[in-house]
Amino acid sequence: MGLRTARSFFVTLACAAASTVLWAQAPTSWLSAPQQIAPGVEYFTSTDATLADPEGASAAYLLKLDLSKVALSSAHAKDEILGLESADVIATRHGAIAAVNAGFFNTKNGDPASVLKMAGEFVSDATLPRGVVAIAPMPVGRESGRPQTLTFDQLSAKQELHFTVGGKNFVVPIDGVDTTRERGKLMLYTPTYHADTDTALNGTEIIISGKPLTVRNVRSNAGHTPIPRDGIVLSYGGLELPAEMASLTPGVKVTVVTNWKSVHHLPSSIFESAQDVVNGAGLLRRAGETMTEWTAEALNPTTFLDVRHPRTVIGVDDRGAAWLVAIDGRQPGYAAGMDFKELQRLCDRLKLRDALNLDGGGSVTMVVKDKIVNRPSDPAGPRQISDVILVKARK
Repeated sequence: MGLRTARSFFVTLACAAASTVLWAQAPTSWLSAPQQIAPGVEYFTSTDATLADPEGASAAYLLKLDLSKVALSSAHAKDEILGLESADVIATRHGAIAAVNAGFFNTKNGDPASVLKMAGEFVSDATLPRGVVAIAPMPVGRESGRPQTLTFDQLSAKQELHFTVGGKNFVVPIDGVDTTRERGKLMLYTPTYHADTDTALNGTEIIISGKPLTVRNVRSNAGHTPIPRDGIVLSYGGLELPAEMASLTPGVKVTVVTNWKSVHHLPSSIFESAQDVVNGAGLLRRAGETMTEWTAEALNPTTFLDVRHPRTVIGVDDRGAAWLVAIDGRQPGYAAGMDFKELQRLCDRLKLRDALNLDGGGSVTMVVKDKIVNRPSDPAGPRQISDVILVKARK
């Protein structure tokens, strides 16, 4: 091969190699070019009309996350259950790279509508199963470069109190966790709820703290009991305690047991060990299986499944990358939103093996570097919400 021929060959080879690299990095036709927000965080947008069927105005905001470089966690407004804040305020306070709105909630007081576990603490129960994502703790030690894992399921969870008095074993169901007390019901309040129980003066409140958890005091005709940082408060809506609860006197040791019920028969150990468990409504994909009906979650087709709304989605693709997606809607000419069939088509495009529909409607908010990047649909601006999923740099 002559010098000129060799030079031409290597130039051609170099151009081909460069073309291959550019092709590998090029976005798909329906996505914008990626914007590198931080190590392990890529940001995309899409206004592709074919995201809707029939075609229409669309606006989607997407974050692709390398879970070996960033960590996911959840956080509540004002860092307590009794609170509402906009997603950007929560994200800024926690020093997050990005965030999206998370679970469903009572819009009056921030009370989660289904299962919620944050920073290892169980703070909301549910009888009806709903879609959830369980976020594993950050890997540490020699395997610190290993990514976090996300587990998707349809889940309910209730707690009960176990204790022994006079050789007799008691199991007392807990009617609600970190929620408004009702007459004749037993509620459990954690330190995450508020500084105190925020209850009226017509109940009985039992202060429990320490390791092991031990009854410290029983307050009758009491409310607004301070919640110990190393314990809980049991609050019964009434002054006459049921017989088994009357046995809870100072010095009695108790155990709180969480009963996890997985629709897909996953072991309870996954949820016990999870750092966070965030609820949604509508498990879209699980282990590569496309969900097509949501009877277990009791979702209404005519108002929820088959109607276009603003949506928020969390998922994991076939290469292990996590995705957070905010889809605007209810804004004619700009964005119509998506129904569940359209969400499934979006899952196809992103090659998601697992995906969950989070809270939607006016709650849909994506925050990138302290700024809200989408257009929330409420006329008044970004909605005050209860909890978010945070994206933070791994330490």
